[in-house]
Amino acid sequence: MNDENAQLLLTTLKEISDNQKQLLALQRDQLALIQRQADRHERIQDRAESIQATSAQIMAVARRTIFVILPIVTILIFYVSWLLLR
Repeated sequence: MNDENAQLLLTTLKEISDNQKQLLALQRDQLALIQRQADRHERIQDRAESIQATSAQIMAVARRTIFVILPIVTILIFYVSWLLLR
């Protein structure tokens, strides 16, 4: 192997090494981005679960309220009808 080929080989190896370093830096950036997205997804998921729990509580109160108000409204409708038709 002559000096020209050795120099070409060294240059090529240096370029490969530089490219590998660039790729590793890019992979680190992409990994950081994926981690931020996963954290954001987890926060959104926690918020959605909280909203669903609050919604379930509201629906439970609404159901209980309907069972109390509906008979009262029905009785009042019959009472008003009785007063009008009397």
